[in-house]
Amino acid sequence: MKKKTSIVLTGVGGQGVITAANLLGKAAVKAKVGVFVSEIHGMAQRGGAVVCTVRMGDVSSPLPNSGTADVLLSMEPVEALRNICYVNKKTKIITDKNPIIPFTVAVGGEQYPKVEEIFKELSSHAELHPVDASQIAKDAGAIITKNTVMLGALAASGVLPFKPEVLLETILEDVPEKYKEINKKAFEAGMKAIKK
Repeated sequence: MKKKTSIVLTGVGGQGVITAANLLGKAAVKAKVGVFVSEIHGMAQRGGAVVCTVRMGDVSSPLPNSGTADVLLSMEPVEALRNICYVNKKTKIITDKNPIIPFTVAVGGEQYPKVEEIFKELSSHAELHPVDASQIAKDAGAIITKNTVMLGALAASGVLPFKPEVLLETILEDVPEKYKEINKKAFEAGMKAIKK
């Protein structure tokens, strides 16, 4: 097993990035793996950029150095690109395919790049795994489970220092009873999306 695992999670406010990072931290504790979780969120409540880091194993700081992430898990394509400084050729970038168009673009002040161009750039830096997380979450029963879909994809990537079941169990302990089945479906569908 690898001595250190560094995961950078990113997206925009309201996508459950911080929740996903906290769930990873809880799962690591459950698996008796040393863990640090950190969050850097600017205007998170208003759809602004959110970045969290989760480092597990033999680590002494929550922040990874540039170019040392094992996984960049992104809920939004441009946010993956914005955090490209964390990746190297061996990093797995797992990103949702669906853009969240920022306010500045919506009012005509800026342009959102073509998703194909974003993916081309990302794949020139690391191993890219685009996932249609929004659709998978809707199919599972609730768009709000998009972060669970992404955690399922992360679990299937083989990078985590514990079994996917530990992460799923942690998620299910964290959600209200009426959402357990939807979250389980979302997680398992996220795992399948990466295994394809």
